[in-house]
Parts: sequence; structure tokens; C-alpha cells
Amino acid sequence: MNVLLVDDDYYVVAALQKKMDWTALGIETVYTANNVAQAREIVENHSVQILISDIEMPQGSGLSLLAWIRENGYPIQTILLTNYADFNYAQKAIELQSFEYFLKPIEFDKLMLIIQKAVARAKEQQHNEKAIQEGYYWQKNQAKNLEHFWRRMVSGSSASPIRPSAITYAIKEQNLSYHMDDTLQPLLFNVFPYNGSMGKEEKDLFDFALLNILYELFRHPDFGIESILEIKDYNWIAILKWNQTPDTGTLEEICAFLIQKTNPYLKCDVCCNIGLPGELNQIGTVLKSLTGMDEEITRCRNHTYMVEMYQKQSKTAYIPPDLAHLEELLNRNRLAAFQEEVSRYLKGLLVNRTVDTSILSLFRLDIVQLVYSFLKMKGIQVHKLYSGKVNDRLQLHSLTSIEDMEEYLKYLVNTAMKYRDLTAQPKSVAEEIKQYIHAHYGDELTRNDLAEIVYLNPDYLARLFKKETGVSLGSYVIHVRIAAAKQLLETTRLSVYTIANKVGYTNYSYFSKLFKQEVGLSPNEYKKEQHDQPAM
Repeated sequence: MNVLLVDDDYYVVAALQKKMDWTALGIETVYTANNVAQAREIVENHSVQILISDIEMPQGSGLSLLAWIRENGYPIQTILLTNYADFNYAQKAIELQSFEYFLKPIEFDKLMLIIQKAVARAKEQQHNEKAIQEGYYWQKNQAKNLEHFWRRMVSGSSASPIRPSAITYAIKEQNLSYHMDDTLQPLLFNVFPYNGSMGKEEKDLFDFALLNILYELFRHPDFGIESILEIKDYNWIAILKWNQTPDTGTLEEICAFLIQKTNPYLKCDVCCNIGLPGELNQIGTVLKSLTGMDEEITRCRNHTYMVEMYQKQSKTAYIPPDLAHLEELLNRNRLAAFQEEVSRYLKGLLVNRTVDTSILSLFRLDIVQLVYSFLKMKGIQVHKLYSGKVNDRLQLHSLTSIEDMEEYLKYLVNTAMKYRDLTAQPKSVAEEIKQYIHAHYGDELTRNDLAEIVYLNPDYLARLFKKETGVSLGSYVIHVRIAAAKQLLETTRLSVYTIANKVGYTNYSYFSKLFKQEVGLSPNEYKKEQHDQPAM
């Protein structure tokens, strides 16, 4: 496998030559060129499978080079580099079937993965061409057949264990070489990418890198990997086929090394779940027990869990923490102590290495109720304070791992305390409401509407506002609207009906009544008086 680097910038070519581990990528020879003419000559005289080329060059662009490659039928995987996020460039690159379109400055770790994918594509292309030539093209579909078979086994066992007759039928349908007494063992991996990592931002590349690691680590003389499937986001199942007596200890060692490797290299945490070994005719039950454990337990990240051990554990009843003490810590604003107590309780649940989600769900309910009651006493409306994507995401994942639960509870309590501190300063709340009224006097401004802006109970807000300003909310709204109406009557030729609507009154009679009460004149009288005054 050979690569050609093309860029008119000598330093870019030199950096690519030196900083990429070409040997690890399986690249034998690295050719270089500084313009399109040199690149064409190399392609014509040497075997090149991967091309990495700049787009903008003085003596011909990378796109014209790619067009020439396609016209001449060279099977080269092309990665284009550019300094500009130009849509026309990207569109042309897609039309010419470039493998990847990559913006400078070059991030070498990401480029490494992209080249790995290009190498894999090139090898697949070579393999396919060879298969066609040799008349064995059916081999190309073997991996897909295996994936299809195992997806059916996993999905089929989610409701109830799949029957042996259904397994036999699926084997024949996919023309697979399995026997019903083959010994298989599933493993399930829960992956937790760090915020800002490639796992969050570029999942395709992350998945590619993760699969590389899994296939590399689980290569063993005692078993083979039949398939690795993502059953839902960041949850993967690997199916192993033993050719020796199953040895769970070996799998534990490999899982420990996987955890050690994914933290620094993939910037993520991982949990390994080892299913029971069993013959193929039992695979439905084996998969059901693994996925069942996955649904029923909350993990501590970077640990390995085994179905065999989980099934031996006796179920424990929920014993709540000292809620009165936690409530006291909230009232005294001791956030750090509250978090410490919560963490201590959660770690205590992990004495047996697993926590049933049913128990953790009851614990979460107690803490949420505690925080909500605390906020209600402060007059804060919880349904508004905790509505939004952040709350939904954290709550959804809170039963996934102990760390996720801690993150959710930290968000829950910090948000409560932050807003409690704000409402403890009536001037801040009153000023925010006043500013909102001045900016939206033309909108509907009921007491309930205004209370939702600051997430407070309407009665509590009304009392707080009057205490701070000496004016009721309703009176303040009327005062601001009438002042705005006076300004419009003085400075515009708009009709009184139009002005009434602009300041939030659809009922003209009611507007006229309020205006006269505030000003002493009707709107028309005030308008006439203002416009009849001689100019100064």
C-alpha cells in the first residue's frame, strides 16, 4: 500500500511525512509532489492507493488532479486538504467521489483515523477486485450476513429468548457454517465519551477507532470474534466463539486492558459486561440474561461486571439516606457537604459492585422531592426552572452510571441554590420584572406571565414586587403602558385605537377609562391638547 502527498507548500509535505506513523498505517512507500504535473507522473509510473492533496495550488488544483484520476480509472482513495470551508469545493469533491474533505490546519490524530479508514477502503476494494477475478465474490457478503444474523439474535431475544428452531432457520437462510453445539459468549460494552471529545463531536471516527481497538484486543487463539454490533448509541455487543473451554478469567484480563486503553486514547470511560457462555441453541437465553442485567443495574464506570456474579447476588430493599440531614444541609446552603453525603451513600450501595436501577430510581425520587420541596418553600416554580434540554438529558442518563447520577444531582442542587440566591435579592427580581415590562408593554402581561419569567409563584412574586417597589404589579403595568401611550400621542399621528393596541389594550373603552384615570384627560383630549400647542 502506497501513498502520494501533493502540496505546493514544502513544509506541509514535510510535516505529513514526519508526523504520521506510516508504518503503523500499513503504508510501504510515501511519494511526494509539489504540483499536479509531478503528481500525474508519479501516478502513471507507480502504484498509488492513497492520495492526500491540497486543493489550492498555483499550477493546477487538487480537484483537477482528482478529475484526471477519475477519468483515467485509477482506483485511488483521495483525501483533499484546504484552508477554506468553501461549499463549491466540497460539492465538487463529492461529485468526484473524494474519500474525505479535510480543513486545515491539520489535526494529525483525526487525519490518522481518516487515513486508516481510507486504507481499509482501499484494501476492501483490492479484495473485491480479487474476489471478482477469482469467482469468489460471495465472500464480500459474509460479514454482512453474520451481522444480519446476530442483529436478529439480539433483537429477537429482547422480548423473550429466541427458539432453537428459529436459530436453525436463520443459519440456513444466511448460509452460515454454525452448528447448534458451538460455544459462544456475548460481551456488552457501555461507552461514556468525555465532553468535547471526538466521541461527542465526530462519532463516525470515534466508532471506527473503537472498533479497531476491540478487534485488536479480542484477537485470541482460544476464540474468534463473530461480530461486533452497536445496539444503541454507545452500547456495543461483541459475540465470541470459543474453540476451547471458555475461560472467563481471560476475558476479564482483556476487559481490564480495554478500560486502561480507552481512557487515554479515546478520551472516554467504559464498562465491560461479560455474559454467560453457552451453546448456540441457548443463545437466546444467554443474550437475554446479558441485556437484562444491562437494563437492571447502574454501574460505576471503568469496571467489569459479570452476569454469573449478578445472578448469584440477592436482591436488596431500598434503604433511603438520612433525608432530614440532607434537607438541613440544603437549608444551610452547604452544597459541598450535601454532595459528599450523596456520594458517600451511592458508594455504599456499591459494596456488592452492582446497584439495581429500581433502587437508584427511588433514591433519585427522594432527592428530587427534597429539592422541589425546598424550592416550593422559597416560592420558586420548579416546572419552569428545570425545563429544557440539559435537565432532560441529565435526568435521562442518571440511571446509567453512578457518575451520571452524581452529575444529575449536582446540576439539580446547584441550579436550585443559584436561583435561591437570586430570589433572596428582591431588588434583582423586581428590576428584572420592571425591565421586562418596559420591553414588552404591548404584550399580554398577566401576573402568571410575569411570574414564569423568574420561575416564581405568582402570589409570592406579587408580594415581593410590592414590598420592594411600593407599587402593585398591576398598577406598575398600567403606569408603563399609559406612559408609552402618552409618548405615542405626543410624537405620532397614529389613531387612538392603533395606539391602544400598541400598548397592550384591545378594548378601547377600557384603555380610555384607564388613561383618563391616570392623566385626567381622555386619549383624544390629550392628543388634541398636545398637537394644538404652538411650536417653541
